[in-house]
Amino acid sequence: MGFPKGQRLLLVMRNGATMAKQKNKTIMVQGTVVKVIELNEDDFISLTDMAGYRNTLEARFLISNWLRNRSTIEFLGLWEFFHNPSFNRIEFESFKNQAGANSFILTPKKWIEKTNATGIISKAGRYDGGTFAHKYIAFEFASWLSAEFKFYLIHEFDRLKSEEQQRLSLEWNLQRTLAKINYRIHTDAIKEQIIPPEVTREQANIMYASEADLLNVALFGKTAAQWRAENSEAKAGINIRDEASLEQLIVLSNLESINAVLIRDGLGQRDRLIKLNQIAITQLTSLFSNDHIKRLGARS
Repeated sequence: MGFPKGQRLLLVMRNGATMAKQKNKTIMVQGTVVKVIELNEDDFISLTDMAGYRNTLEARFLISNWLRNRSTIEFLGLWEFFHNPSFNRIEFESFKNQAGANSFILTPKKWIEKTNATGIISKAGRYDGGTFAHKYIAFEFASWLSAEFKFYLIHEFDRLKSEEQQRLSLEWNLQRTLAKINYRIHTDAIKEQIIPPEVTREQANIMYASEADLLNVALFGKTAAQWRAENSEAKAGINIRDEASLEQLIVLSNLESINAVLIRDGLGQRDRLIKLNQIAITQLTSLFSNDHIKRLGARS
């Protein structure tokens, strides 16, 4: 699978290169533009950009000098012990024992390849490449560069995350609002096209339940009654839709709106079920591969 230019991420590891689609973000720290990327729901900050605060032309040498310190290696080792079960501890001990010697040289690539580390990565690209590190490691590097720079880095990073959270909250509230609107459109269509005039409330409820189960079968492959029979241990009041994932709820909201259109077009239940099921399969396949939806679901 190919990725758009500027979104190719190279993780230099012992087991080969791993590709992942990324969306770059930036923060401004004391006049220095610093890139931030998200990998496996964690933020990685560009050490290369941060080093440019001191010396743009010699950024890689500054990073290498920082890596030579015993305290740096010990901190990196602690991060890997907690986050990376594949970390090569034997190579780590070797580096730690060599740290401080005049002849000792350590580059990010060597650290990654020898220890199978994941806290530091190398990103390919002429303009958006460089060495990136998990935010905790990046903050440690910032301390080595300058206490003042670290202070402003954390401040700007927190501001970035706060703005992201506000956007996610807005998107989630928008989705809930759309779900309510679609539900109203759906029920109005049932009233106008399916329920005959002057029916009793009980008759109307039966018709609503029938249409609700049409959507249940299209999306979940079973009716509400079938789900209850299969989940007899479920608490009272819990139904099939209460157990739905965020992706399923999004598709359900879409199906309600689409079903309303199909009802007004005069399509019978059987034909609508087939069409809605096809739409559900297509949309769920797309949503389950969408990293943004996964993050939204985790935060909500």
